[in-house]
Order: sequence, then C-alpha cells, then structure tokens
Amino acid sequence: MTSKKIILLGFYGVGKTSLVSQFVYKKFSDRYLTTIGVSIEKKVVEVAGRTLNMIIWDVAGESSLAKVFQPYLAGSHGGLYVFDLSRRETYENIKEELELVQKAIGKQVPIKVIGNKADLMTEEEIYSIVNFLPITCDFVTSAKTSHNVELAFQSIGQAVLAHEF
Repeated sequence: MTSKKIILLGFYGVGKTSLVSQFVYKKFSDRYLTTIGVSIEKKVVEVAGRTLNMIIWDVAGESSLAKVFQPYLAGSHGGLYVFDLSRRETYENIKEELELVQKAIGKQVPIKVIGNKADLMTEEEIYSIVNFLPITCDFVTSAKTSHNVELAFQSIGQAVLAHEF
C-alpha cells in the first residue's frame, strides 16, 4: 500500500475540516470549530486500481497562506486548495495564494482547487464566480450535502499517483 500526504489549504471558515469529515467519516456538522495548527486524518481508498493510504493534513486557515507554518507543507505529495463560494475574500487573491503554495511545496506537486459550500449558492451564482476566477476551479463541492467530495479526493489521489517521484 502506498501512503501519500495530502494537504488542505485555504482561508479560515471555508469548510476544509467539514470536507475531511465528510470524506473520511461521511458526517457533517453545522457547528464551526476552528482548527488549531493542523489536524491529521487517514483514509485508505482504491484509486486507479491501487490501494492508497491518504494522510490528510487539514491545516488551520489563515487570512493569507503566507502565514501558514511552513513545516506543515513539507513532504506534501498533493494538495487541495479550498475556497468558499459564498465569501469573495476567500478567492479574490486566489492566483497569488496558489503561487505561494506551489512555491512552498514545489511546482511538481499537484494541487486541485475546490469551490466549497455550493449548497449556499444557485447554479447561476456558482457559474459566474467560477468563470470570474483567474485559475481553473477543479471541483465545486458541498461538504454539507457531500456533492463532489468523494470525486475531489479521488481526483487528487489519481494526480498524486500519476506524479510519483
């Protein structure tokens, strides 16, 4: 079995912990609990015919990724950058934030971009936000309804296995 470190990054309150909870435990809570430092969860999944032990690092959100404690990023094999579709401040500087992430973990490390909290928006609102972004939004998810959560984690798993180094 292959083990890979997947890091979740993004502003505070975007739903990183809720995405992990939905993916690992199939649970969602409306209660907001701030992550202090980092929370680590594991889940074994089948990806592209291989068994992958995902070691998921849910890093505490900051108002800027420049403030993220750098040792948390070390050794990452892949990342999910999460923003909140309903909060503009979480995606208005997304291109610069992603550049900081890639610089910190390496340009060869795959990162998927997730617009979360789709359950709070209409399809038209989501479409206009995603098309406004200067980067590609890989998935629109809802941790609350589980929409695309499994797919997003499967996708980063596939990307990580395809980029083994």
